Amino acid sequence: MRIALVDSGIGLLAAAAAVRRLRPDASLVISSDPDGMPWGPRTPADITARTLALARAAVVTPPDALIVACNTATVSALPELRAELEPAVPVVGTVPAIKPAAASGRPLAVWATRAATESEYQRDLLRRYAAGVPAVGVPCHGLADAVERADDEAVEVAVKAAAALTPPETRTVVLGCTHYELVAERIRRHVTAVTGTEVALIGSADAVAAQALRRAGLTPAPGADPGGTLEVFASTRPAALPEVALAYPEGRLIATMATAPGPRLVP
Repeated sequence: MRIALVDSGIGLLAAAAAVRRLRPDASLVISSDPDGMPWGPRTPADITARTLALARAAVVTPPDALIVACNTATVSALPELRAELEPAVPVVGTVPAIKPAAASGRPLAVWATRAATESEYQRDLLRRYAAGVPAVGVPCHGLADAVERADDEAVEVAVKAAAALTPPETRTVVLGCTHYELVAERIRRHVTAVTGTEVALIGSADAVAAQALRRAGLTPAPGADPGGTLEVFASTRPAALPEVALAYPEGRLIATMATAPGPRLVP
């Protein structure tokens, strides 16, 4: 049982940890692109090419499913990934959890990168799923990069700035970048200071992990004996889990896994 994940950086840890919690016996393959970070300024064609390269490294030994644990990569590359890999390898993308957030009817804010906030893709999601619900996009300048570096001071500055842009009536915050889930409690604290009340935070990691298991024909078994191995690729090269991952509980959970034998060479 193997689940692979691709992302530009360590944002994939949130989904990887969610898979680990649902199936402690599953092996994980994580493939990120430290050489190409950040992806925000890149063109969609470049992001697609880099995502395909990461995915090809991760599926040399075919996994039961591949998670695109990145909103930007999902928008840019999901059709191409599915055309190349499916049906042999089911591919699951990551989109902002606007639909479930809007179901309550309470005012919501979508925290995302500036590019995502300005994208027609996100605006379309808001039109389709949040019609009639007070909803705004909040650009989080520099937050993903700060999380990637585990730079506490920069994370604090970025979160505080984004919280200041969040309307006081907000009651739900959608975490529209996988990196943000790694600092969710810090986001909650700052938004609560702005709104004066507890807000709900909704990410995508748990839903994406559950969907990957469904697409793979697997059922959750959180009580299974921990097993499986971890295999890591950095810009398609066999690698170790980056040290920065250990700054987050999700990374520390993944670090408890045994390392896969190898490394394998990527064609």
